[in-house]
Amino acid sequence: MNPADVGLHRVKVVRIPVVVLCLLLAGCASVVRNPVPEADHRSVTVLDNPDVRQWGDGSGSTPLSAIKDQAEWEKKFGGVMHTEHNYLVISGGGPRGAYGAGVLTAWTKLGTRPEFTIVTGVSTGALTAPFAFLGSKYDEQLKTVYTTLDTRQIINTRNFFAILGGDSVVDTSPLKNLIEKLIDDELISDLAREYRRGRALIVGTTNLDAGRPVVWNLTRMAASDHPEAAKLIRQVLLASASIPGAFPPVYIEVESPDGTKYDEMHVDGGVSSQMFFYPVRMDFQEVMEILDVRGTPTIYIIRNAFLHPEYKTISPRLLPIAGRTIDSLIRTQGLGDFFRIATLAERDGLDLNVTWIPEGTNEQLEVTPTEEFDPRYMKALFEYGHQRTLNGETWSDFFQLLKGEEK
Repeated sequence: MNPADVGLHRVKVVRIPVVVLCLLLAGCASVVRNPVPEADHRSVTVLDNPDVRQWGDGSGSTPLSAIKDQAEWEKKFGGVMHTEHNYLVISGGGPRGAYGAGVLTAWTKLGTRPEFTIVTGVSTGALTAPFAFLGSKYDEQLKTVYTTLDTRQIINTRNFFAILGGDSVVDTSPLKNLIEKLIDDELISDLAREYRRGRALIVGTTNLDAGRPVVWNLTRMAASDHPEAAKLIRQVLLASASIPGAFPPVYIEVESPDGTKYDEMHVDGGVSSQMFFYPVRMDFQEVMEILDVRGTPTIYIIRNAFLHPEYKTISPRLLPIAGRTIDSLIRTQGLGDFFRIATLAERDGLDLNVTWIPEGTNEQLEVTPTEEFDPRYMKALFEYGHQRTLNGETWSDFFQLLKGEEK
């Protein structure tokens, strides 16, 4: 055997135990689960209450029984019945959620921001949604989140062996701690109060075991007085922003009818949809009659993304190709969500106003992000959305856009 062959043999000998070691470590580090059996996955509950969440892809996602119950709360506490209804839908978009945050805070300054009867949010939109729902009292917290935080305050990197045996590339302990700080007992008490006035804050996650979207009524959870409600609200918000693969899933404890405890794996609501309002099969006219809605309800959509693709030369490597592919899927999915909500609004006689990040915005900002959550870029985008709103350039009537009456 010549020296070269000896060297090659040694390399191979060394590699074998290293690979075996990696596999052993991966096995040891794997997450231990107690998943819901398929036969029980439709009947498990949280907080001892079947009505705090629903599947987001069927007629049961907002049952009329829950709406009738909401009407009873309004009659008891004197809420938002007999008024005009305004609804806010906030999309995903990661750090681009700074755009929507800027829009909302400027809307407050203008004095024209309505009190929304219902707010829905997905991914970064779910993190924005509680502040948007509760109004100007929380504008400073909203601004802080989207103008001062950087990547290190949201995620921790993991070493090679932890990635091999784990459920994600990074650790989101910083984001979890941030949510616990922001979604404090006072905020949860405010959510409970607004539920009793007939208002609803709803966010979306994706149940990966079932492969289906789930919508969670955070206001109903807050008003449940269940000792685990606050913890679950924070878990749901973390799950809705947990990009699968990159961020770890959130394992939510559920209970079967016979009292057995299991866990469900929940990730980013954006896996299922970038934004949502109500299901196609819902009779919204019946809902309006139950709640005695006056006038024409208006839906406002904040799309924290670009509608049109941006040209970008992609490096012929796995990660850039995968990243660009996911970005394209998210953009086209967002367009589909736009048109689905618009179709429902037109069918049911609701007005629809929309906003999104215009083409060429990045060039105007003159800030190139150097990390995933770059506070310089996010602050610039926040200020852009803020000023655009103050200038009266934010909202477009969707139906006029389709007719070409508005640019």
